[in-house]
This record gives sequence, structure tokens and C-alpha cells, in this order.
Amino acid sequence: MKVILLEDVKGHGKKGEVVNAKDGYARNYLFPRKLAVEANSANLKNLQNKQAAEDRKRQTDLEGAKRQADIISQLVVVVKAKSGENGKLFGSVTNKEIAEILNNEHRVEIDKKKIVLPEPIRSLGDFQLEVKIYPEVTARLNVRVEEHR
Repeated sequence: MKVILLEDVKGHGKKGEVVNAKDGYARNYLFPRKLAVEANSANLKNLQNKQAAEDRKRQTDLEGAKRQADIISQLVVVVKAKSGENGKLFGSVTNKEIAEILNNEHRVEIDKKKIVLPEPIRSLGDFQLEVKIYPEVTARLNVRVEEHR
């Protein structure tokens, strides 16, 4: 019997797939637990409509992420920090501080976890960081660390 999986079922497939299942397994296990529905023409059409809607949503999210990446790539975030001699900072600049400055000064909301900082910034100067906005979209963010007076 052909069924459309409503959830991931170990050993059979992932959500949204049309798979073959034995009649007894489908009627006695998958259907009562709402893990699958029968793959008739109405349910197949419904599945196609849902997938098309998800594709459109994913496409609009991707376009929005690309626009945001363009905006972020043009920005320069200036972080003021206290430093000692030779430009060494007292403490370090973290991705949380950078995200707060982006939000407060540039009105760009980015989660601090999306800013990739290989190690905390501990000196004055200019740095380029990677910001992962969407799975396929990344942006380069310019960060300038200056002496706080």
C-alpha cells in the first residue's frame, strides 16, 4: 500500500515522502498514530500544494537573506574598547557585543550565534568576520576596534 508519511518513520522514510508499506503495518501502526495517510489522489494533490508553498516560502526567505547580506557587507561596525600599550585590549570583543552594536547603531538584527568569530578579538585594528544569515547565504562584516577614551 502506498502511503504519504506525515512524520519521519525510522526504516521507512522522511516526512512528505510517498513510500510503500505493508497493508497491516499501515492500518495498524502508521494510520492510528497519525504517522501517515493513504496516498490517494486528494492526499497527493494536498502534498504537492504544501510542497509548493514551502518552496515559495523558502525562496522568499532566501531573497530576503541575500538583501540582508548585501546590507551587512557594506557596514563598518566600530567597537570602542580600553587598551593598554601595543594595542592590546583589556578583555576582548565578543560576538555578543558586535550583535548589540549592529542592532543599536545600524538597526540590523542579527543573532549573536550567526556571527562567526574564530577567537575573541583582543587587539585594536580592522577585522573581517563572517555572518551566516541563511544556510547558503553568508556576508562579510567589517569590524573596527578603536581605543576608548
